[in-house]
Amino acid sequence: MYSSFPRGLWRVALISCAALLFPLSAFAAGGGVAGDQLLWLAAILILARLFAPLAEKLGMPAVLGELMLGVALGNLGLFGIQGFEAIKTDTIIAFVAELGAIILLLQIGLETRLSDLMRIGGKATLVATVGVAVPFALACFLGPALLPGKNGHTWIFLGATLAATSVGITGRVFRDLGCLKSAEAQIVLAAAVIDDVLGLILLAVVSSLVREGEISFLLVAAMSLKATLFLGASIFIGRLLMPRLSRGLARIDNAHAMLFAQILSTGLFLAWLAHLVGLAPIVGAFAAGLLFEPLFLKDFELPKIVQEVKPLLQEERGVALRDALERHTHRQHEQMIEHFGYFLVPVFFVLTGMQTDLSALAQPEILVAALGISVIAVAGKLVAGFAAGRGVNQWIIGWGMVPRGEVGLIFAMTGLQLGVMNEAMFSVIVIMVILTTLCIPPILALLLRREARTSRRNHDAPL
Repeated sequence: MYSSFPRGLWRVALISCAALLFPLSAFAAGGGVAGDQLLWLAAILILARLFAPLAEKLGMPAVLGELMLGVALGNLGLFGIQGFEAIKTDTIIAFVAELGAIILLLQIGLETRLSDLMRIGGKATLVATVGVAVPFALACFLGPALLPGKNGHTWIFLGATLAATSVGITGRVFRDLGCLKSAEAQIVLAAAVIDDVLGLILLAVVSSLVREGEISFLLVAAMSLKATLFLGASIFIGRLLMPRLSRGLARIDNAHAMLFAQILSTGLFLAWLAHLVGLAPIVGAFAAGLLFEPLFLKDFELPKIVQEVKPLLQEERGVALRDALERHTHRQHEQMIEHFGYFLVPVFFVLTGMQTDLSALAQPEILVAALGISVIAVAGKLVAGFAAGRGVNQWIIGWGMVPRGEVGLIFAMTGLQLGVMNEAMFSVIVIMVILTTLCIPPILALLLRREARTSRRNHDAPL
């Protein structure tokens, strides 16, 4: 396996780690001056870029490499290396990480088409609903037995965390095996989109309940209505205003810089507005991403490019060139934010991993809780697979819904910031995310290959 690594990659990673550990240890005794954060960000960024491809070479998603890097850096103190301890409580690094979470949800919104959400069938909706409700209920009822002594808010927030689904990991497995157009894959991907929307609403409701300090039917209904109205109103009003605003800005300056500024400022504004009304900022960022359909984004850059190649467009072959230019323009908004996310998003995942206290696993009750919650997390999504009904492989759908990935980490980090979860509980959640992320690719690949062999045998069987 290790022979498949590019020559010298291990050497570069080890030298970079060794070179960065010394200066960071030297800064550990400092007073938190501005220069320290610059060095910390440089270290996080380059190490994340080194460990992400290492994880991919081992068959794991890149996000898991960044998370494991954070776990390693956050627990170097167990070996007497204290250089990274100050990062955990640094407010500037925490702000950059929170901004990374906002950018991540903005990216998810940009890659999600509202028309696709509206075309989702009944099976996908039922799978998503069950996939949110069952893990939430299991966590609330069985969680206290696994780790007693916590208040009700902790278990409610744990249930919200277990309700999340990461579509990126499952989608990659389907794509790599050429099964992306199968019925099971379409149901899983569509259900995951609904699951994200329901999860964001659930996160907003639970966060507001924690801040209010009480639980009542009226409060739950009010928070649900607030989250629904915020998403509905921001999307409805934004979709009316955004095309006109884009055309107006394009008349002033139709360069990529203007489009980038418009998308980013919209995401930050709606994130602030969500915070203002008592919702999680990532809810606003996701809503902002849904506002930017590619239909009106061609106002930026495309007119200038078309004018330069107008003679070619007069020819017959120019039709293909024009189509290619439009396809490129339709995705330019996603690509620009994606490049910005290369810096901010890894900071969020590395800092999230650094909050994991491995010493807590020395406590038997913590280890048992981590394994028990992981079982609950898997079982809740497998039940959702059976909600798809007959005619499809329910096990593939169920296992496809299991990964928590980045969405679960965002929920857990929000709970840590609200004070609902302590470091031990957060470590349990991160371990659950790691286990559900690691186990899915091999299991799903095995099920898909078995399904393919069964289909071939049925096809070749004599009538």
